[in-house]
Amino acid sequence: MSSRVVKVLWVERLSYGTGLRLQKALADQHHNKSLNGHIVNTLLLLEHNPVYTVGIRNKGYTIDDENKLKSLGAEFFKTNRGGLITFHGPGQLVAYPIINLKNFQNGVKWYVCQIEKMIIRLCAEFGIKGKTSPDTGVWVDDKKICAIGIHASRYVTTHGLALNCNMDLSWFDHIDPCGIQDKGVTSISKEMQMNVKVEDVLPLFKNAFQDQFQCSLIDFSPGEASEIIRSCQDLQVLRN
Repeated sequence: MSSRVVKVLWVERLSYGTGLRLQKALADQHHNKSLNGHIVNTLLLLEHNPVYTVGIRNKGYTIDDENKLKSLGAEFFKTNRGGLITFHGPGQLVAYPIINLKNFQNGVKWYVCQIEKMIIRLCAEFGIKGKTSPDTGVWVDDKKICAIGIHASRYVTTHGLALNCNMDLSWFDHIDPCGIQDKGVTSISKEMQMNVKVEDVLPLFKNAFQDQFQCSLIDFSPGEASEIIRSCQDLQVLRN
C-alpha cells in the first residue's frame, strides 16, 4: 500500500477515553517493527461526548478546577498534546491523523501549518474568512473556530484538531480556550447563521485533507471500524 494512502475511520460519537486508546492502538502499529507491511496511515474522525482536556502546558489545574468542570456534566482529561485547555463535545468535528510524517514531510511545524491551511481552505468553501495568528489554530476575526493540538513521537502523530460546526459554544464560557484570554470562540453555524452539522462538513473536510496533504483517502469498512472500536472498549473493561 502506498505511503501516501490514508485510511479514514469515521466512528461517530465516542468517549474521550476510548478515543485515546484508539489513537494509541493505531500509533503503536507504526512503532511495532514486526508489523511492517501492514501499517497504514489513518485519519480518525469523530465527535466526542462533553469533555475538557488540558495539554502539556496545563498551568497547574487543581483538583478543585477539575471538579468544577466535571460538575457541569463533562469529563476531564490531562493529555500529552501541545496546548492548554479546550473543550470537545457534540457538534464539533474532531480529527486525529495518525500518520508517519516521513511519508509526507519530516517537520512538525510544516504539519501544523498544513492543518491550518486546510481549515482556512475549508472555511472559505462556506464563505468564511479564516486566518492564522501567533496563537495556533484558525480564527475568524478574534474568535477561534478550530483548535489544534498535536503530539508526535518518532514522526508518528496523534491528537489533531477540533472544528466547531454546530456545537453549544456555552461550554467554553467556563474556561479560557487554549489559555487565551479576551478572545472568543465561534462555529461554522454561527458564522453562517444556519445549522451546519458535522455530517454536512465531513465530505468537504475529507476533500480538503486529501488535497492539502496530497494523499489518497480510503474508508475503513463498517466491519473493520466496529472491530477496532470494540477492541478498545474491551481493553477498558479488562482494565477496570
